[in-house]
Amino acid sequence: MSHDGVGPRAVMRSVAFLAAGALAVPFLAGCGSDEEEVAKPLAGQDIAPVARDRIADGGTLKWAVDAVPETLNTFQADADAGTNRIAQAVLPSMFRLDATGRPVPDPAYLESAKVIETEPRQVVLYKLNQQAVWSDGREIGAADFVAQWRALSGKDSAYWTARNAGYDRIDRIERGASDLQVRVTFSRPYADWKSLFSPLYPKDVTGTPDAFNDGARRKLKVTAGPFTVDKVDTAQKDVVLTRNPRWWGRPAKLSQIELHAVPRDKRAAALADGSVDLADIDPAEARRIGLAAHGGANPLRGSGKTSVKKLRSWALAHGLDSDEAESDQTELRKAIAGYLDEQQALRGFEVRKSLEPAYTQLALNGSEGPLADERVRRAVARALDRTALAKLVLTPLGLPAIPVGSHLALSGQPDYADGSGAIGVMDTKEAAALLADAGWVSGGPVKEPKKGDKAAGPESDKGDKKDKGDKEKPSDGGRDGQYIVGEDDKGDDSKGGDRGDGADRHLAQEGRHGGAAGAYAPQGTAAPGAAPAAPLAKDGKALTLRFVLPSGPGSETLNTVAERISAMLEQVGIRTTISKVPDDSYFKDHIASGDYDLALYSWPSSAFPATDARPVYAKPAPAADGSVNVEQNYTRVGTDQVDQLFDQAAATLDEGEERDLIRKADARIWAAAGSIPLYQRPQLVGARRDLVNAGAFGFQTPVFEDMGYLKKGAKGAPSPISPTK
Repeated sequence: MSHDGVGPRAVMRSVAFLAAGALAVPFLAGCGSDEEEVAKPLAGQDIAPVARDRIADGGTLKWAVDAVPETLNTFQADADAGTNRIAQAVLPSMFRLDATGRPVPDPAYLESAKVIETEPRQVVLYKLNQQAVWSDGREIGAADFVAQWRALSGKDSAYWTARNAGYDRIDRIERGASDLQVRVTFSRPYADWKSLFSPLYPKDVTGTPDAFNDGARRKLKVTAGPFTVDKVDTAQKDVVLTRNPRWWGRPAKLSQIELHAVPRDKRAAALADGSVDLADIDPAEARRIGLAAHGGANPLRGSGKTSVKKLRSWALAHGLDSDEAESDQTELRKAIAGYLDEQQALRGFEVRKSLEPAYTQLALNGSEGPLADERVRRAVARALDRTALAKLVLTPLGLPAIPVGSHLALSGQPDYADGSGAIGVMDTKEAAALLADAGWVSGGPVKEPKKGDKAAGPESDKGDKKDKGDKEKPSDGGRDGQYIVGEDDKGDDSKGGDRGDGADRHLAQEGRHGGAAGAYAPQGTAAPGAAPAAPLAKDGKALTLRFVLPSGPGSETLNTVAERISAMLEQVGIRTTISKVPDDSYFKDHIASGDYDLALYSWPSSAFPATDARPVYAKPAPAADGSVNVEQNYTRVGTDQVDQLFDQAAATLDEGEERDLIRKADARIWAAAGSIPLYQRPQLVGARRDLVNAGAFGFQTPVFEDMGYLKKGAKGAPSPISPTK
């Protein structure tokens, strides 16, 4: 997650919301009609699975990451996806996720964990694996559970924690019948108890505020996983993990894992020169790897002399940057020769692909302006062809192009059900009728705005203006879905969540989440050319919405998706203005502060939506200082009914009832039309061909001890991935 440059919290005005309940009710009865059907993940793992006996012992896996983590403590505000990846390799987790995103006990640490009492209070009994020990030889036990609970309960403000959800419901933790049993008693029922103690830190880290706040930022002296943290080298941009000699499970096949920070636009080169063996990549790099597997034309070969014009055309067509393509003939030939050498090296790699456990949405800011009217938001939703948008992004990658039907789960997860019926399918006539009902008239008079007045839709266009001489900063991708919110933040129901001051604590740039950027259009794709409807106006103001996007290199495909959405909205008379803002301010200065009408960003799915999704959709409420507390609800759209359904879901211990409540909450979120899920994000990974049990993991937690390289002469499973064209 990115946490730099936290700006002052923007002052937000009070928000009046239209009730969604009446609109949602007709659909709630039907939202569970297919409950007996079990949705499958749209795409499975692609990790080149191989049995352990065919994997060589030893070797180093060099794995590209976006940055060296600022902290190794996942419960701190500046933890990121790299923090989580390290924790998965070196720390206990009572539950891990399987291929469908379900939490399952990890037998390396747990013999069992279950609710043994519900009256008068909920009691969970953990029976620990008797072989489970910390790297200093001490048994994992109740003392570690107690220390973590006290650190995360929210009762001691000396602990700088990013989240407390669930831990604040614990009343006490006791030793069970033996040292290997831990009894956790809750003060009130908690459905998502399986989310707790994953990861579990040793009491050395959680026992005191100083150790928690600072001691685990750059080192973890005591661990309990197949690997240990050997060093964190910020100068070399490396984190080195080595085999844990005290690991009691299946021995790790790899001797070492090096997490190396590599910019996204340098990853193809890093794969080619051997700097990394595994890297999340963008579609352009995936295409390069696909082309390398099939060879390709060499413009430098042959007896005839190729013209500079043809060389430049070839260079641009193959992804060389414009500076290289426009250099003189000698330098241009050197650049092409270097590219061809890299292509030869890339023949040793393949693309592994799946779908990330995250989805991209169109966010509609309902705090003020036209989108404060639910009818206008619903009109926007009815104007969108979500299937066409999913195809635009996923079909070129050979991935299933099916729109996401839930805000709270993805296909394959137990809580998933398509609740989009609460808003309805694309229907431009219905969209036009909703706009007319809201008072927006086709061809109505538009008054010239007075100096200082704002247009009906957009905020100021300050994001479009740059200081003199200010160049656009390079983008980490700048594509749709670049920003994943809340990846590692589980909310904070004891502290009321974030009010926007430091809102990018809930921001993870897409690379740090481990996936590929989310909007990919075929080269040359244009927005549809149907004639737009006449513009709409109300009270002398035109209906124009400000569509805020990050700027910088690599944002072209994001623009394509935004333009396609804008063209769809034009069919019903809604005009948009695309406002490009610097990448480093896109989220904290625009999304989190509410300075936008429309925007594209992504949310991760969760195995525990009752807990994790509540702050995302909670109804904004007045704060003590007179501002509005939006928690993580950056669309500012919420209802009392949704809040109540989340609260009920979190408090029931009946899994079927919890699932039904989650699906009802999702239907009401759809009806409120604050955010429109579009498609599940693609996950593209470049991997050495002989690297197995690693790649595009999908929902499942990686099994680090099974990763490795094929023995000489051994054959791996054939990859299901055809080269990306």
